[in-house]
Amino acid sequence: MLKPALIRSTLLLGLLLPALAPATELYRYVDDQGVTVLSRQGVPPELIGKGYEVLNEQGRVIQVVPPAPSAEEMQRLLMEKARAGSDKQLLRLYSSPADVDRARERKLVELDGLIGVAQGNLQSARTQQANLQSQAADYERAGRAVPQQLLSQIDSQKDEQRRLQKEIDRYKELREQAEVSFAADRARLGELLDRQR
Repeated sequence: MLKPALIRSTLLLGLLLPALAPATELYRYVDDQGVTVLSRQGVPPELIGKGYEVLNEQGRVIQVVPPAPSAEEMQRLLMEKARAGSDKQLLRLYSSPADVDRARERKLVELDGLIGVAQGNLQSARTQQANLQSQAADYERAGRAVPQQLLSQIDSQKDEQRRLQKEIDRYKELREQAEVSFAADRARLGELLDRQR
């Protein structure tokens, strides 16, 4: 015969076991054929992106996992995030449109200085080439062959002029890009400051 304490312990354990057991969850999702499925096993990996619901043992929805965004939505979200980061950076750099104007002027003066230096170097290279060609002409007028070293120096000056012209063109392009970029920054900053008012 069982002792009363053992009977009470057995009854208590019988009552507590269901409460201690983990709650059973059901997963509701739509399969590839468009059929709604209830499963205790979970959602197949290839269907997780479509979204699903988690239900408790009474059939109540306790969690909704939305579908993954489409490629277009993902692109839009990434663009919005990038725009927000850009706006934050813009507000950190400039407190007013006048700040943008001052930064623009500094950048344009810097680029104009670089263009001026490169143009001066180009003019110097052209002058050196003209002097070297004059020397070569003196050799030819005297009926002598132009030394190879002199011809190499002329070619070197021509190469230097091409390099300098590319550099000038690049600086001018950077200047144009800076004009456009600062104009866009000024306009966007104006919009952001208007929203804050």
